[in-house]
Amino acid sequence: MSENGALVKVEGLRKWFPVTAGVFKRARNFIHAVDDVSFEVRPGRSLGLVGESGCGKTTTGKLLARLLTPTAGHVYIRDGEAGMVDLAELKGKQLKTFRRRVQMIFQDPYESLNPRRTVYDTVAEPLVVQGIGHLAEREERVANLLELVGLTPASSFMFRFPHELSGGQRQRVAIARALIIEPAFIAADEPTSMLDVSIRTGVMHLMMDLAERFGVSYLYITHDLAVARYMCQEIAVMYLGKIVERAETEELLNNPLHPYTRALISAVPIPDPRYRREAIEIRGGVTAPIDPPPRCRFYERCPVAPDRCAQEEQPPLEDKGGGHYVACQSI
Repeated sequence: MSENGALVKVEGLRKWFPVTAGVFKRARNFIHAVDDVSFEVRPGRSLGLVGESGCGKTTTGKLLARLLTPTAGHVYIRDGEAGMVDLAELKGKQLKTFRRRVQMIFQDPYESLNPRRTVYDTVAEPLVVQGIGHLAEREERVANLLELVGLTPASSFMFRFPHELSGGQRQRVAIARALIIEPAFIAADEPTSMLDVSIRTGVMHLMMDLAERFGVSYLYITHDLAVARYMCQEIAVMYLGKIVERAETEELLNNPLHPYTRALISAVPIPDPRYRREAIEIRGGVTAPIDPPPRCRFYERCPVAPDRCAQEEQPPLEDKGGGHYVACQSI
């Protein structure tokens, strides 16, 4: 695999959910959860997808893991000598085999684990589904991975049930389940947001170590810019189904260009009572995502929008220099 080639490439990805008024009525309105999204994730690097709740981050992650079928667009994953394969077109056995390349870590460790399955059953299930190894090999592989994610000794955790574990331990089980078949790419949906503050850093540090050890790239979904800065080399900012800004992490945080990104960063608290930062005021609330007009999604709340933004279509992401992409008419 070329180091300069993309591991994951997303082009024009859309997911619209129909809004129906009755059982037998055809849907005429749609929620534009993800609308014409494009980005790349390179090998050995992670992309942070940030934005407020309801902007389409989780839906994007599920589309990349093929837990949802896209309405339109393409998700290309590099598959060794086969090159870039369109995940959206895979079906049947091809899709089952290709799931070894892409996995997902969910937000809620209390809901993502089956309460009737032991830790061993949960972590070994991908091996069983993919037909990897026999029973003794699976037990050894699961035990080794549990030790690696910090559940030690593995023998004391293998046959526990989820209700016997803390939240942090459950999320470590979920991480082990995602890594057991050695994927190349993981969509991590706010994996630390429901954990106690005291253990979040430990889980984040674990994920970074495992990414380096296994050569895994993350799409790290979060609403916390500090977490994105710690975990990712690049950040994409999402608003109402659109990516409005994307750049290298330090470039984006030190030089935000889009008004929405500036507002997000201005809302981050700074642990220094002497420091004063200008607050960026944005108007109103989040616009309804049902059949939004073709203009900029942020127009109604933007503090600097010129009059032409009301008439022109959503601007595309444009490189403003140095790989700093912004979708804004006023820049």
